[in-house]
Amino acid sequence: MDWMTYNWDDALKNYVTNLTKPVDCIVLGRNLAQGFIPYWASVAADPHNPEFSAGRKFTDTHKVVFTKTLDEPVWANTVLAKGDLTEEINALKSQNGKDIIAYGGATFVSALIRQGLIDEYHLFINPTAIGQGMVIFRELDANQQLTLIRATAFDCGIVVLHYEPKRS
Repeated sequence: MDWMTYNWDDALKNYVTNLTKPVDCIVLGRNLAQGFIPYWASVAADPHNPEFSAGRKFTDTHKVVFTKTLDEPVWANTVLAKGDLTEEINALKSQNGKDIIAYGGATFVSALIRQGLIDEYHLFINPTAIGQGMVIFRELDANQQLTLIRATAFDCGIVVLHYEPKRS
């Protein structure tokens, strides 16, 4: 993760705050969850941490971890999903509530993309060329047309591309 830009400017922090404000469910793959959830719990436990409010948001929000290996959730506000990915996500989408946000490792996000389960993309382009890495669109077996909603450049060098899939 040394290629990521961490010195986010205030405008990018506000973008993420506004993106996550209406979220009341986070879906994650197990691999990411094992680092993501404990990290944000430690941030939320320290009121002096500059990311304290983000830590509280992520810690207090209901999380669904997709796993084939865990038998019990080991984190607060977390349940496990062990069934068919498409059925589980569609069941979450059909429930009353606000927005759902997916955080992934590339394997989990690739599966969501392949099954057409993503309603919006907010792709954060970091100003680093690494030449290799985990590709989230690798699993597509056909082109997926996207409509650009907005491209936003931030002073820290990150560009966020907001797309929606074209639906037929």
